[in-house]
Amino acid sequence: MQQNQKVSKAPRRARSSRAWKLAGAATILGGLALANAARTRKAVRDNPPLGQFIKVDGVCLHYVEKGSGPPILLVHGNGVMVQDWIISGLFDELAKTNRVIAVDRPGFGHSSRPRGTQWTPERQADLFANLLDRLDAAPAMAIGHSFGTQVVAAMALNHAEKVSSIVLLGGLYYPDPRADVLLVAGSAVPVYGDLVNHTLQPLLAEAIQKPVNRTMFGPAKTPDRWRREFSWAMAVRPSRMRAGAADAVHMLPAARRLAPRLGEIKLPVAIVAGSGDRIVSPLRQSERLHRDIPHSRLRLVAGAGHMVHHSGLEAVAAAVRGV
Repeated sequence: MQQNQKVSKAPRRARSSRAWKLAGAATILGGLALANAARTRKAVRDNPPLGQFIKVDGVCLHYVEKGSGPPILLVHGNGVMVQDWIISGLFDELAKTNRVIAVDRPGFGHSSRPRGTQWTPERQADLFANLLDRLDAAPAMAIGHSFGTQVVAAMALNHAEKVSSIVLLGGLYYPDPRADVLLVAGSAVPVYGDLVNHTLQPLLAEAIQKPVNRTMFGPAKTPDRWRREFSWAMAVRPSRMRAGAADAVHMLPAARRLAPRLGEIKLPVAIVAGSGDRIVSPLRQSERLHRDIPHSRLRLVAGAGHMVHHSGLEAVAAAVRGV
């Protein structure tokens, strides 16, 4: 009888232990979610919108505009926002002679990202073509960086009448194995992604800020202005983490769709990349694109990395003027 009692108590103790562990984990995750929500509110308070808002195709887009003359649309890469163009100095440099419009892509900065839509580069190209119409800025030169180059290439292919010329900076145009996509893909998965994006992912992203900067800018140094002015707190918000992961997942399939059509682009094209880019291979990407678009102009900036518009500002500005 005593042995039976001991045996029956053991499973109860195990179940009780598991319940306490689950309760403890839930408490920790709940605390992290509350902390991230508070950090998000503070980040938005500390970084108010720099420009204006316009609703296009159900998306509330935040954009910054400056200057007059032939219009230029700036489309940023993954993980950043319009401040990237401003901090680099390119926004102000181009505004000396042009009407420059820098827009937060859906889910980044202060722009919304409605769920239920697959925000592929082609879909974002549709959105920005309509934005140019709404702002009476078509046709415009379109300049894209990193993921933004796929959006700009899709605009040139699908909305050529809205685009006068394109400048592509540090882009991925052809499928290339990327370990970083596997690392962030989970954040784009419904339910699970929401859980990690509101709890662990922002803290992990903040912890690797310095090595991420070194990878983005290397072999050049991370600019002091970037360290001072770029809001990492805005970049690691849960909604931004989800948008960035989804875009990373879309990137390679989009390259497979767009690559066979790139040679069809008839608009003036300038291609610029950092010779030391540690994120996207200039040889496998930019130089190959130059061969596929024979009328394009290619500039590899010595000593610059993926953020070529920062460390190679003069070269990028010259490429813009060249087209």
